[in-house]
Amino acid sequence: MSLVLTLLYVPADRPDRAEKALASSADVVILDLEDAVAPSAKAAARDGAASVLAADPGRDVQVRVNAPSTPWGADDLALVAGLPPSVSVRVPKVSSLSDVAAVRSVLGGRPVHVLLETAAGVEAAYAIALAPGVASVALGEADLASDLGLSGDGVEAGLTWCRQRLVVAARAAGLPPPAMAVWTDLADLDGLAESSRAGRALGFVGRAAIHPKQLPVIEAAFRPSPDEVAHATEVIAAVGAGGVAVLPGGRFVDVAMVEQARRVLALAARVPL
Repeated sequence: MSLVLTLLYVPADRPDRAEKALASSADVVILDLEDAVAPSAKAAARDGAASVLAADPGRDVQVRVNAPSTPWGADDLALVAGLPPSVSVRVPKVSSLSDVAAVRSVLGGRPVHVLLETAAGVEAAYAIALAPGVASVALGEADLASDLGLSGDGVEAGLTWCRQRLVVAARAAGLPPPAMAVWTDLADLDGLAESSRAGRALGFVGRAAIHPKQLPVIEAAFRPSPDEVAHATEVIAAVGAGGVAVLPGGRFVDVAMVEQARRVLALAARVPL
């Protein structure tokens, strides 16, 4: 089982930073044409992405375009259409199947990674996840919180419901578990770790980052504990090819629990102690 745990955003109008990101340990590098780039620098960002990605990057790279409905969307999609086929696209503010169709009409079979950032997007999460060409779904939490009018103590409660809904939609559509949204406080690595562990408990796998120093914190947060690894190993050994079993401690397990045990072992293998 191949797992993506870290996705690193880098502004495309800074080719020097993009080159460093491509040499980082991140599983996926996301060249950003959207939020990290000022309106006056959008053209420079497209030029930077074209320069950095003129040849096949030899690793997993996505380009986050501006939404197709914005003044920059069409030019961004045209840029991605001319990049090496291994480069995929990340599309913000997807709220309907027509948003995905608009991207695919330009990019054809290139994988589409969607960000849901509105109430309409969350409501349509399962249909969007099922759309042809969609390779992953994730939340854009800052914009979503604003769209929902969340504030103060209500932010976490409101987003927790949306996060769980996304996990269910991705699973039901047969997509990989979603990665968590970025943690914007670069100084608060403890908060990043705590938040990432909470996301893992909800079913998320991995997280987007905005600085390389966040990458090892994310990896460590998604690493199963030794007790979890031991239990997963015990479940797989006890159940075998099927049926039911009672573990030495008295806990009943069956074949339905094996898949979760395999996920735990895959995470452990991905981030060894």
